[in-house]
Order: sequence, then structure tokens, then C-alpha cells
Amino acid sequence: MEPQQEQAKLERFLQWLQVNRVELRGCQIKYCDFSKGYGIFSTNDASDGILLVVPLDLAITPMRVLQDPALGPECRVMFEEGEVDDRFLLVLFLTVERLRKNSSWKPYLDMLPNTFSNPLWFTNDELLELKGTTLLRATELQKKKLQSLYEDKVKSLVKKLLILDGDSESEVSFEDFLWANSVFWSRALNIPLPHAYVFPQSQEGQDCGTSSLNDTSDEKIEFINVKDEKRAASTTLPIQGETVWVEGLVPGIDFCNHGLKPAATWEVDRTGSIAGVPYSMYLLAAESNSGTEKEISISYGNKGNEIKWLSHSSIYCRPHWIPKGAHGLQELLYLYGFVMDDNPDDYLMVHYPVEAFQSAPFFDTKAQLIEAQKGEMRCLLPKSLLAHGFFQVNTQQKERDDKITAGQVCNYSWSGQRKIPSYVNKLVFPDDFLTVLRTIAMTEDQLFQVSSLLQELVANGEERQPSDTEVRAAIWEVCGDSGALQLLVDLLNTKMMDLEEGTGSEDADDELLNNAQVKKMPESCISRVQNDSLELMSRNKRGSIVYRRGQKQLVRLFLMEAESALHLSLSEGN
Repeated sequence: MEPQQEQAKLERFLQWLQVNRVELRGCQIKYCDFSKGYGIFSTNDASDGILLVVPLDLAITPMRVLQDPALGPECRVMFEEGEVDDRFLLVLFLTVERLRKNSSWKPYLDMLPNTFSNPLWFTNDELLELKGTTLLRATELQKKKLQSLYEDKVKSLVKKLLILDGDSESEVSFEDFLWANSVFWSRALNIPLPHAYVFPQSQEGQDCGTSSLNDTSDEKIEFINVKDEKRAASTTLPIQGETVWVEGLVPGIDFCNHGLKPAATWEVDRTGSIAGVPYSMYLLAAESNSGTEKEISISYGNKGNEIKWLSHSSIYCRPHWIPKGAHGLQELLYLYGFVMDDNPDDYLMVHYPVEAFQSAPFFDTKAQLIEAQKGEMRCLLPKSLLAHGFFQVNTQQKERDDKITAGQVCNYSWSGQRKIPSYVNKLVFPDDFLTVLRTIAMTEDQLFQVSSLLQELVANGEERQPSDTEVRAAIWEVCGDSGALQLLVDLLNTKMMDLEEGTGSEDADDELLNNAQVKKMPESCISRVQNDSLELMSRNKRGSIVYRRGQKQLVRLFLMEAESALHLSLSEGN
């Protein structure tokens, strides 16, 4: 889009914000570049540090969708019957509003990207750059689920809603639905709302208004104050005390980009005592402005680049492979379409294949023991753990949670015959996963010994089942660590082999990145650029290489940790 068109689009959006009582106090919204889009920049030092205030009546939430004149009746029936969840409502709303010819949300929607850089939008050639990674498999599964949902439910429903709205001409496509899905996952916030706001005791009078504004082409545009849609009281949302957590999009706030060192945080003002606007969200500067214009970033969370497998029944629930509060390169790439070099929050997922376990000897008995131990068939290994291992890699990250060490130490207390390993405080792998590997690696004789120990424990006539701690202790007493650590070494070697067979070595990725210049412009502009020494590389390709290189690095480092622990366990008889 040409600069004049971009500026006209921005002006219409700013006017729309003003109509809907959004206050830009110490900031402005500006275009950053092709890769980042728009962002929020400081303009002056607001005395109270409040940069931006958005009335929560402007937020796109499930309650708004259920009260929409066109979407509400149809969506309410599906919602009450459990056919759709809160997130589906938001994605459906975005899909319909994108196609509505006279949408009151048009100035906002026009500001959003038309395409995204997450793997769901990758070409087939770009997906090849992820070969051998868990992200590729997760992307394929998710896109298949989205396509199925679109064909089975979304396509006909959107067409029906458009006809009810008086539009029989617009045609919905899978790309419209994919766009709405990407907008939701990349921009939605988890908003803590007062219970009385979500579930009002009485309906208040509507406060709506319209104003006519002109763009640069003198075309008359009507902006509708969208706060007239009422908050619904029929949604099933998580409640904590007097707070109801609601996911939604907050126009204005959602233009803040991510930063490792955020310059601002957002908060909700229930009474208006802080921002001066009751029931509002405000952007608060982390420090006073030095007088120079700078971009205001917020934190999207401690996000790494690794992924857990999709396993939730609803594709609009947070994907099971993404842990809350931990955003690795894989999550940044999967949800937001960007990666960060040397991300301190990166993590690796390791899992024991279910198919291999089911074909293992004595599968049924071992499965019962794993269930009794509350073990996990997969584990997340944050990069920060490496700072506490044998090699103490500096990850520039906060200290890890003590629960991992505590979970290991408490298991070495059965009969006293097996001593606590010398490496126990250097072992970076969670015991919830190691105890599963110990169980899988057990021989027939070891199974018999464990069974005997547990029978002795309850042989006093007391009718009870051994606790998970007791089962873990019995298995460690019989098996030690060497079998589990050997399985772990094998898993990590296999993971590295898959990664390297798919896309080459870590050094090869380094060379690709060092010899390439990223395209920071639309494809249509690339032909204008000439560079004899560097190869132009698309943003998607570079993101894929950064991500997979990070995975190879983590596999290599955690493999070193596992091999060191295995060597010591064998030498100590564990």
C-alpha cells in the first residue's frame, strides 16, 4: 500500500478511536515497517505515566458477540447448547465483520494485517524449512482441523449471518476464516473484568452516537459508537472472586508490539480512580519518558520457541503444546509470526512416543505404574534449566523453580540401600518424566521386585493403595537412574537426527543466516533491491531457520547434560 493510502487509513482509525472515547495521552500510533506493521510510540512525558486509555465497552468480547443484532440470536443458541466456545464466537465475529460492507468496525479492521507470518500461512516451500521439527507436524494438524471446521460449520454459518444482515452477495473463503483465527491468536488479551460488569443486574440505557467524517478522497464515512451493544450475562467464563477473566481484543492497546524489556504494562481501572475513565483499560509507562520518541512495547509473556502437541478437544482453547507463561521461539512463530534471536525463554519438548510404549514388553503393567505415579510422557525443558546443570550455560534467565530438585530428592528415601546420587543437584530433567522413563525401561525381574516392595508396604492388613511417592521410590530403589537416562539419551539423539536429516546441521543454519539479508518489504518491492554480496531471504524463511537452529542448540546442550548424568549414574551403580 502506498504511503498516502497508509496515512489516510491511519487517520480514519484515529478518528474512529476518538469517536469511541479512546484517549491517546502520551503516545501516538505510527507505522513501524513491513515486518512489524503499526506500533505505539511515546510523544511526551505524561505526568501520571498513563499513555493510552480505552473504554472496555470498545473491547471485542464474547458478550459483545452474543448481543450483536445479527450474530447474537444464532450464536446464543449454539453457545448455550455447547456447540461453540468463547473463542469461536470471537473468530466468527471477526470473519463476519471483515465481510460486512458497512461494518462499524471497518476503520479498525483495515488497520490489521491482511496476511500473517505464522506457519499456517506458509507456502509449501516455506514449510519445508521446518522439516524434522514438532512445529511442522503441529501446523499440519492445526490447519487440517481449521479447514474441517470451516467446511463443516463456519462457511454456511457466515453465509447465513450475512444474508440475515441483508448481504446476499459477499462470499466467504477459508482465507477469511484463517485471517480471523490469526487475528484472535495474535492480538487477544485475557482481561480481568469486574463481575458486576460482565453480569449486570439491570440493563442501562443505551449510549450510542454517530458522526460523519471524511477521508482524503471526500468519501463520506459514518462512524458508529459501538458501545451500544450490551454485555451478556449468559457466558460461562472463569470467575475468581469478584473478577471474571474474559478474552477479547482491545483496539488501540493491541498495537503494542512485544519486547523482552517492556516499556509499559496494561491495567484495568474499574472505578476510574486511576485513569479517570470507569471500566477502562490503560497503558502505563514503566518509566518516565526521557524526551525522545521511542516505541512502547509490552511483554506477550515469557515466550519460547518449542511446542507441545495439539491435544485439546477445542482448537480455540490454548493449544496443549503451548505452556502458559512460557513463550518459546516456537510459540512466538506459531502464534505471532516472529522469532527472537537468542531468546532466553526458549524451550525444548521431549516426549516418549506412545506407539513405541504400547509395543513395549509388559505394557499394561507399566501403564498402570505410570498412572499410579502421575508421571508425564512428555516434558518441557526450558533453556533456563541449563544454568543449573553440569555445564552451567549462561541463559540470562531467572533462576529455575525449586520444585524440580525437590521432586527428585524426595524419592531417594526407601530403604537406604541406594545412596543419593552425587549428581542429584545437577540433574536438570524433571522427575515426572524421568520416573516414566524408569518404568518403561524396567525388565521383567525389576517389575517383580517393585511389586514385592509395594506388597510389603501394604502387607500389614491396611486397605489402601500405595501413594504416587511410594511407587516412585520403589521403582527408583530397584532401577536407579541409568535405564531412564539411557532412554533419554536415545530420545535426544533421535530428535537431533530428525532435525539434521530434515534441514542440516546447526552450523549450516548459522551459515545461511550469516549470508542472507532479510526481505523487509512486500514481495512486490523486492525487484527494486539489488545486493551482490547477500542473498535475499523472506521473513518466513529466516524465522524458520532461527527457530530450528535454536531447537538444534537446545537438543545438543540437553544431550550433553543427559550423557554426563548417565556416565555418573553408571559409575555410581545407579
